[in-house]
Amino acid sequence: MEVTGFFAAIIIGLIIGALGRLVVPGKQSIPIWLTLAIGVLAAILGTLVAGVFGVDDTAGVDWIELFIQVVFAAIGVSIVAGTYGRRRH
Repeated sequence: MEVTGFFAAIIIGLIIGALGRLVVPGKQSIPIWLTLAIGVLAAILGTLVAGVFGVDDTAGVDWIELFIQVVFAAIGVSIVAGTYGRRRH
């Protein structure tokens, strides 16, 4: 991954984290910075998985890659919200 790709993944990851949080039903009791961190990790992981399946570079918007990233973000938010909420009480 190039340096510009890494910074793009961080910026996209911030958006992916917010989308992942919106997809998860109910209230998530985690701070926004943690949601954004999950989004960055989900964006990087989603890009790597899309590359493995060969759908990381398509003509136009990479909808499949975006979908994979949002799924990873939603899973991450769900897991962290469950463990973070129990730990805080």
